[in-house]
Amino acid sequence: MPFGPFNLDLRPGADNAVNTCLRVQPGETVAIIVDEACREIGASLADAVRKAGGTPSGYVIEELARRPIAAPPPAVEEALATADVGILAMHPRQGELAARMRIVSIVEARRIRYAHMVGVTREIMRQGMRADYALVDRLSERLRGRMTAARRLTVTSPHGTDLVATFDPALAWIKTSGLISTRYWSNLPAGEVFTTPATVDGVFVCNATVGDYFGPKFGDLSATPMRLRIEGGRLVEALCERADLQEEFWAYTHNDENSDRVGELAFGTNLSLTRLIGVLLQDEKFPGVHLAFGDPYGSQTGADWKSTTHVDVLTRDCDVWIDDEPVIENGRYLLERLGL
Repeated sequence: MPFGPFNLDLRPGADNAVNTCLRVQPGETVAIIVDEACREIGASLADAVRKAGGTPSGYVIEELARRPIAAPPPAVEEALATADVGILAMHPRQGELAARMRIVSIVEARRIRYAHMVGVTREIMRQGMRADYALVDRLSERLRGRMTAARRLTVTSPHGTDLVATFDPALAWIKTSGLISTRYWSNLPAGEVFTTPATVDGVFVCNATVGDYFGPKFGDLSATPMRLRIEGGRLVEALCERADLQEEFWAYTHNDENSDRVGELAFGTNLSLTRLIGVLLQDEKFPGVHLAFGDPYGSQTGADWKSTTHVDVLTRDCDVWIDDEPVIENGRYLLERLGL
């Protein structure tokens, strides 16, 4: 068995990933790339692939290269060059974003179905990966349709978030609801609707999870929130009681000419989630709105600029208005407003 044994409590989430999200068909080959921390999860996914009639091939990063990796190991690139489906399940380390972006570029070029599970844990497999993705898809589609015609989005919170975003109708709103196609790869667990905003102005208080390696390094920011001031879609001030986090975040968001630019504004749409757990992979799907500075995923949204960095920031308990209509109140969707 690739990767070794696994606890059976991982099976429902793995089956959901393989059968509902990736829709693996008999005879398909599935490249499963993991690190040591995700070996057991890889085993559960490989088991689900075999039960679906597919053929899994397994790769453990530490067996192929020393970490942090600056680029995917050659065996990983070769596997993704021929596989019908790809899965990456690993924990992020500082300095590895370029390697992960290279993997994404391969699957986008080949148009294969691909699940990006960076940061996945056993807890996530037992929570977000057991979601009803048909329901997640319905909510995501309603939001995508509503935002396609929206002029602005207002986000506030009792913790100090107060910002307004506007949108370019030429840029797409992307739905990653867990039903993965060859056109759009997706994080798993899934539940996001996102775009690259035209402008963002105001204050965003990050008092939850931060992306890339910041989450594992600094943890949940509820006790030491980071106040981010944004003007014209760019970060102009970052304040935090933790001087080390403030300095490191500011440096990260000034790596290149667009690292300080808001590249993503997203709704989290996974209604099965009841609490934030401190892991971005799942927390960014939690109901609410979040931002990311850096690369805008232009291959999906249509944005014509790039960055070598991308870092998400999350907030708690937000209220959200699409134009003048409230759609989220205290972190909960007003489903009747969306016809659900």
